[in-house]
Amino acid sequence: MAAAIPGYKLRPQQIEMAQAILEAIKQQDKLVVEAGTGTGKTLAYLVPALLAGGKVVISTGTKTLQDQLFLRDIPALRDALKLPVTVAILKGRANYVCRYHLDRSQLDARLYHQEDVRHLQNIVRFAATSPSGDKSGCNDVPESASVWAYATSTRDNCLGQDCTEYKDCFVMAARKQALAADVVVVNHHLFFADVMLKDEGMAELLPAANTIILDEAHQLPSTAGLFFGTTLGTGQLMELARDSRAEGITSAKDFVPLPEAASALEKTVRDLRLVFPQEGLRLPYERAQRFKEFEPALTGVKERLTDLEHALESQSERAPGLDNCWQRAQALNAQLKAWREVAAAGNTVRWVEVYSHAVQLNTTPLSIAETFKAQLEAPRTWIFTSATLAVKGDFRHYQEEMGLGEAKTAYWDSPFDYANQALLYVPQHLPEPNTPDYTRAVVEAALPVLQASGGRAFLLFTSLRAMREAHGLLRDAFEKAKLDFPLLLQGEGSRTELLERFRRLGNAVLVASHSFWEGVDVRGSALSLVIIDRLPFAVPDDPVLSARIEKMNSEGRNAFMEYQLPQAVITLKQGAGRLIRDETDRGVLMICDPRLLSKPYGKRVWQSLPPMRRTRELLEVEQFFDTPAPVQTHALG
Repeated sequence: MAAAIPGYKLRPQQIEMAQAILEAIKQQDKLVVEAGTGTGKTLAYLVPALLAGGKVVISTGTKTLQDQLFLRDIPALRDALKLPVTVAILKGRANYVCRYHLDRSQLDARLYHQEDVRHLQNIVRFAATSPSGDKSGCNDVPESASVWAYATSTRDNCLGQDCTEYKDCFVMAARKQALAADVVVVNHHLFFADVMLKDEGMAELLPAANTIILDEAHQLPSTAGLFFGTTLGTGQLMELARDSRAEGITSAKDFVPLPEAASALEKTVRDLRLVFPQEGLRLPYERAQRFKEFEPALTGVKERLTDLEHALESQSERAPGLDNCWQRAQALNAQLKAWREVAAAGNTVRWVEVYSHAVQLNTTPLSIAETFKAQLEAPRTWIFTSATLAVKGDFRHYQEEMGLGEAKTAYWDSPFDYANQALLYVPQHLPEPNTPDYTRAVVEAALPVLQASGGRAFLLFTSLRAMREAHGLLRDAFEKAKLDFPLLLQGEGSRTELLERFRRLGNAVLVASHSFWEGVDVRGSALSLVIIDRLPFAVPDDPVLSARIEKMNSEGRNAFMEYQLPQAVITLKQGAGRLIRDETDRGVLMICDPRLLSKPYGKRVWQSLPPMRRTRELLEVEQFFDTPAPVQTHALG
């Protein structure tokens, strides 16, 4: 490895982890592994998996990590070990151009703004020359462009073998490559979509796998919850209306009631969104009912959806696309009826989420353990790995969440020298986090530290409201003190764009929320300070969390200690993990929450963090930035 990969360093933790995984593969075990930042866990699982042979499925947290594995890590390893393994990458169908829907969309130009027309033409050119149809390769059209919805398919509107473009389908080509490959790289959403829906191209893939490796495994409980429950979104209804209109233009121009019914459904769907005065709401069904227009709006959607279903039924034999829309209308109607009529009980909570332009009707299981445990029965190896799965080396919380009570566990600390590379600073005299001026106090405490660090900082907040407030306060403070640190805010560009600017500027201050707590890698001196405003406890009035807490407490358990605290610790470890990414990195982790010291559970929290030196003195932080030499500090607690 050292001879083949530039910069490779031998790490005992990596070797031990690879040996443990190889043993698990031989025994067809289930193994849960936490390996601290810098262990090199990717190579630690790839080497034994490739050497052991058999079919390997690797699932990652994001498409970015998927691409990194497929384009960089696995090819480098394959060349180093001279292994003749074949590798494929498989993404969800929304990542591939759909020739059928692309053709249909060109016929319905009234749907587009001028920019959409230009983007659509670029996609047409891309589809004509791309070997994969993966939209990440279409550099002329942003992946976030709304026009992609008109050029890709969904599980609902894919025509399958009835499609006229079936033989040239990019999704089918990707699936065939995945079936034939020795190693297949997927992401968690695709993995669970297949486990539950048997639709995303892995229904034949998983049974053939000898080894399944789930990287960034701390994300699995929340991802699995999405797929083990049900979701009906207004986006699905709008998409049905749009596709029905497009199919009508192509195959039923003479039937006027069809576009009329589609337009009527669109209007009632928009009316449903207007019931709620603001975005960002997550409401249990009972609270959603307090909005007096909610039930009438749902009834209106149901009636107009039924009208469209009948219109489609009368035309369904004229074309496969019309028949598909009719089938979808029936399914969505049945799903809406079930959501309204079946009261949530036992292990399920029913709730509503409101976005800026959409509403989702959800049912979510309070526990996925039993459902997921059923997937583990076939004889094969399962590896779950992340830098953040345990609380003080204890995996019980994660094992219980995932139904992995009988799995083996292994834990390796980071090889980094945290005692000399990092300092944990908890400022004195901050108010309790629930006080009105808490964010202002955090900013005031942060300012002298930002001056000492010369910017080069992430400020990570647990809510968007606090993030925006802090950004405004910092902007005013920088102007008043004539500090020339560039100030960046999450949402001012894509995460990739913001990170590139942050690295390039060298002394920037990035104010962010959830998007930057994990999966962000800034090495070197550009990031030397991470400030976290408070312990990241989930909002207790979240409908799913609230129901989980109520259920656990009703069973005589301690929901706070068994669920809320471990969740907060794992999230905090993710945020703290942004600081030290390399052997030469140095920096300060500043956690502003006084509960870290004032509450009995605080010690359990900070003892779960990497073994940094600790202080409460601003002077010692300033000394740390002034000199690379170790400084004497006062221990916490």
